[in-house]
Amino acid sequence: MLIIWGRNTSSNVQKLLWASTEMELPFERKNMAGKYGFTDEYLKLNPNSVVPTIDDDGFVLWESNACLRYLASTYGEGSLKLVDAQMLANADRWMDWCTTTMWNSLRPVFHGLVRTEEGLRDIDFINKSAEETGEILLILDSWLSDKLFVCGKQFSIGDIPLGIAVYRWLAMDIKRPERPNILAWYERLCQRPAYKEHIMIPLQ
Repeated sequence: MLIIWGRNTSSNVQKLLWASTEMELPFERKNMAGKYGFTDEYLKLNPNSVVPTIDDDGFVLWESNACLRYLASTYGEGSLKLVDAQMLANADRWMDWCTTTMWNSLRPVFHGLVRTEEGLRDIDFINKSAEETGEILLILDSWLSDKLFVCGKQFSIGDIPLGIAVYRWLAMDIKRPERPNILAWYERLCQRPAYKEHIMIPLQ
């Protein structure tokens, strides 16, 4: 059985929980990181001291987007597996954009409001980062103007990292500009049971 190492509140772990549930792929999750720390056993699998790591019958892999791509291509026939090269390239593009652009801007907001004690928060920096995130999301909002999902009509792995990040953006008490296409896409994600189960949980 597939083993997914990592706490369920980690956005990177949630990518794999959401995807596996979409594909009806059985898995066992083992708590790691955060309040659980890292065991010597785990650090032998992933010396980076981060989560997730997967063990698929002896095949060990880390880096969340790599794990997501592997699971979709291996187990996603008829669901998350993308066979069209252009759709796959689009999914890859938006997964990477989420990591390198959108999340880089949103991370200070999330860590500042969710994982920092109130008295230690740099409110000016948090507000500045929130404003920057809203502007960056105009790119995604424009892209979604004529699409149901990131790759078009079909839900794909391209929606997963962004769907997790946008949930955080909407769940926090910050000023947000109107992004109607993102909100419509988000409402479509909210209809997916796996999204409700693994992503729409209290932020930690």
